Amino acid sequence: MASRQEEKERRKQERIERERAEAAAAQRKRLIQIVAGVVVAAAVTVGVAVAAMDGGKDDTAGPDTSPAPKVAIPDRKITDLEDAAKAASCVLTHPPIEGDNHVTTKVEYKSNPPTSGDHVPPQQVASDGDYSGGVAPPPERYVHALEHGRIIIQYKPGLPQRRVDQLVTLFTEGSKTDFGIDSINGSYTLLMPNNTKMKPEVAATAWGHMLACEKFNDKTFDAIRAFRQRYVLQGPEKVTQPE
Repeated sequence: MASRQEEKERRKQERIERERAEAAAAQRKRLIQIVAGVVVAAAVTVGVAVAAMDGGKDDTAGPDTSPAPKVAIPDRKITDLEDAAKAASCVLTHPPIEGDNHVTTKVEYKSNPPTSGDHVPPQQVASDGDYSGGVAPPPERYVHALEHGRIIIQYKPGLPQRRVDQLVTLFTEGSKTDFGIDSINGSYTLLMPNNTKMKPEVAATAWGHMLACEKFNDKTFDAIRAFRQRYVLQGPEKVTQPE
């Protein structure tokens, strides 16, 4: 007869397998949506090109979903997070959890950029996506995204455009994750200009974790890759569907 501990472990494994199955199904759905989006975008380009030129993007509506030209970035060489962070002169920290309540007021976070704390209700959580070139959501919205297991890549305003474009390439780069499912085309990730006056040029955050890179260099890419691989979907409230 199985012990209580064995039964508890069995249920844990069943829950993990169920989450991974749900994540895989969500990923297949996301790929179908991406293909459909490309087809629709092509039709719009052919049919209403002139009208589109008169439009203009609403920077406050959400992340940019239009395909961006790829700017080359160095291939991955260092896979271990601690080694990659050291090589890039980035600092890896694990700030204390500051809270997890739902609020409708502004929150003063102790870490910069924020890595945890009170945040907006679920209906206002920041969507996955690329906010570069637009307006980043308020911290109270993207902190909730961290709780859902998202990775947020932020860059200091004024960063050279070439570096921003390279971050977009990194954002869309497919990669394995320690959670067990792939990150594809920016899934489970947000890329944005920082709006908390952070000191590093580039930072990546997860719930309770931060990678801060004072200076952006070519080794920074491996550090962010390894950070995303380890911490994606590791938040206390894992949401495996695209948001």
